Amino acid sequence: MSTALPSLGFAGIGLMGLPMCRRLLAAGYPLTVWNRSPDKCAALVAAGARVVATPAELCAAADVVMLCLADTQVVREVVFGPGGVVEGARAGQLLVDFSSLEPTATREMAAALAERTGMAWLDTPVSGGTPGAEAGSLAIMVGGDAADLERVRPVLLTLGQRVTHMGAVGAGQVTKACNQMIVACNALVIAEVVALAEQSGVDARLIAEALAGGFADSKPLQILAPQMAESRFEPIKWHVRTLLKDLDTAVKFSREQGSATPISGLAAQLMRLHGSQGHLQKDPATLIELYRCTP
Repeated sequence: MSTALPSLGFAGIGLMGLPMCRRLLAAGYPLTVWNRSPDKCAALVAAGARVVATPAELCAAADVVMLCLADTQVVREVVFGPGGVVEGARAGQLLVDFSSLEPTATREMAAALAERTGMAWLDTPVSGGTPGAEAGSLAIMVGGDAADLERVRPVLLTLGQRVTHMGAVGAGQVTKACNQMIVACNALVIAEVVALAEQSGVDARLIAEALAGGFADSKPLQILAPQMAESRFEPIKWHVRTLLKDLDTAVKFSREQGSATPISGLAAQLMRLHGSQGHLQKDPATLIELYRCTP
């Protein structure tokens, strides 16, 4: 019986894509990569990856094509635009999308790709940030056919500690929207808490330690509260624009479903205000600046 590993293609070598690809290479997977800015692929090429000029070319060398891209529009362009995946895809191949997208658009794109090429689609958004990508401890929520998931489960377990099948195509994106609603609202409340502690004469650097293990504890609290209290905003591990994009996705989708998300709607407004003040490309720890009193 052959034990050859499937060949992989990967589009999107950014904050998350780079450490994910490094883990795939370390595990021995044959890897072909593409990025809009080819220079970002240099470290992976040095580690054994092959680089191609278009997303379509990923399909020539890969059993599975993976995406980790900024938003719905970018995924649509990379899959269906000139030189896109659709031009090289064929039946029997699988597209695995780690990006965080609009669920409705994901379902529409998956159906179009299957109809035009026979290529199946799994939406597999992740949670855990760059530390999780580096450690291989991501939480991966999956939408798509169960048999397709089983084909790539070993690959996904190279990247994450938990892989959960949530339902048909789009279900992974719905779950990620729920995840981001909790994370973003939590980040904003943590900023309020740190600012209140500071303005009350309490050492805000001790908040995370004081609340550890209690009902208020969370990974965002343990990560963000110390960074906010110390005004430690670099290195940037994730972006305000990403949280804002995901909040907007959640609110839009909730309206499409006839569901109410008033807290997430308010969070999106506050995140947009913060972003408009020059923080879109900065770490969410900078949210503390929304609440600190200025002289």
